[in-house]
Amino acid sequence: MAPPPPQDTSISGSVPATGRPPWPSSPLPDPAVIHIPGQRAETAPVSETGERGIAGLSRPYQAVLGAALALVALLASTHVAMVFLHVAPSNTVTKQYGKAVDAWIYPEFEQNWKLFAPNPLQQNVAVQVKAEVRTAEGERKVTDWIDLTAQDRDAIRGNLLPSHVQQNELRRAWDLYVNSHDDQNRATGLRGQLSESYLRRIAMLRFDARDPGGSVERIRFRSSTVLVDAPEWSEEQTDTRPVYRELPWWTITAEDRLSRAKARDGRTERTEAGG
Repeated sequence: MAPPPPQDTSISGSVPATGRPPWPSSPLPDPAVIHIPGQRAETAPVSETGERGIAGLSRPYQAVLGAALALVALLASTHVAMVFLHVAPSNTVTKQYGKAVDAWIYPEFEQNWKLFAPNPLQQNVAVQVKAEVRTAEGERKVTDWIDLTAQDRDAIRGNLLPSHVQQNELRRAWDLYVNSHDDQNRATGLRGQLSESYLRRIAMLRFDARDPGGSVERIRFRSSTVLVDAPEWSEEQTDTRPVYRELPWWTITAEDRLSRAKARDGRTERTEAGG
C-alpha cells in the first residue's frame, strides 16, 4: 500500500485538505484591552459611539471634570496675577487692591529678592538677649547672653516643615526695630515704640521656655553681625570678627506681662487643637 501524498502546510497556500489552518486560530489582542498577568483584564472607557478617553465618559463625569479643570486654571491664573502685582512697581491697581494682594501673598508666597539683587546678603546677624531677674530670696542677678537666633536655627535645621514663627518672627521683629531706629537707638517714627514692645514680648515668651532663675524685671538686646567669609578661591580679605550693637535696658511692664500671657495661652490652644 503506497503512503499518502504529503500535505501542503505553507501559510501562503490554501487551507489544507484536513480543513484546519496550520496557524493558531486565536484572535489578535485588542489594543484597548489592558492585561496584567494574574489580574483581570480591563478596558479603557469606551462610549456608545466607540470613543475612548475623556470623550468616552458620560455627560455628568465630563461636566465634573471640566469644572475641576476650569477651577484649577482659574486658581493658577489668579496666583500668577497676584504674584505679578506683588513684585511689580507701584501702580493704580496695587494702590487700590494692595491689601488684597498682600493677603494672598503673605506668608506662604512671599517674594524676597535679597538673595539675587541688587545687594545680596553678605552677613549673618544673630539676636541675643540677657535679663535682670529677681530671685525668690529678693536678690537681683543678670543672666548670660542667650542667642535667640541660634535657638531658631536649631529648631529649623533637620525639620522638613519648620513653622513661620521659627523662621520669621524674631528676624522680622529685629528688622522692624532696625528700620525704625537710628544708630543711637532713637526711634525715628511711630513704629519705634511698637517694635520695642514686640521685641520685649518675644523675649518674655522665650524666657517662659527656660527658667531664668527668677522673675524677669529688665531685659537687654544686642545683635552680633559677622561677615560671610570669602570663598577659598577668592583673594578678597574678609574680617569675620563679630560686630555688636547693644540696646539699652528695657523695663518689663505690666502690659508686657499681660500680652505675654495671652500669647502663651494662644499658642497652647493652637498646639492642643493641632494635636
